[in-house]
Amino acid sequence: MKKRLVFASNNLGKLSEIRSFLEPLFEIVSLEGLGHLNEIPETGNTFRENAAIKANTISDKYGLDCFADDSGLLVDALGGAPGVLSARFAGEPTDFRANNRLLLEKLSLIKEENRTAMFITVIALRLGKNIYFFEGKILGSIALCERGRNGFGYDPLFVPQGFTKTFAEMESQNKNSISHRAMAVNKLVNFLKSGN
Repeated sequence: MKKRLVFASNNLGKLSEIRSFLEPLFEIVSLEGLGHLNEIPETGNTFRENAAIKANTISDKYGLDCFADDSGLLVDALGGAPGVLSARFAGEPTDFRANNRLLLEKLSLIKEENRTAMFITVIALRLGKNIYFFEGKILGSIALCERGRNGFGYDPLFVPQGFTKTFAEMESQNKNSISHRAMAVNKLVNFLKSGN
């Protein structure tokens, strides 16, 4: 019988990606699967802090091993924005279509060669009373317009370094082999397989 591991998210895009990595090893339970329908406020100033807040909140409330991620897009021409506010860039509630429109608007006068960016994911894993962190980063640039129908969030705008397609134009298998989330999750998987 597979061990249960809670992923502290109700984001269906993230949940699908995470399950593709971990389901062979673990039964991944979402917040909805726990009956926890409220979003956990991300009040931290860093991705690491936000991931830890979510993992600790669920682990403390339900007494279960849990992991959470916080991910975001950092655009050099915008001084690292949207950063930790990536999901709420255009305001609450999260609306990635609005976020993408706002990002394109803010970059409208920036030349293509100056639209460099980085995607980052930090995962916090809470096992018992201990917490562990795993990070993944990928460099790239912001396209001039949305391209592709796969993925979620900023995927239609992010072109990873060394590629010409956005994440949203890639097959999910290809994206999942190079993405920031894949890097962080692979570190998590290796840690869990090692028996920590």
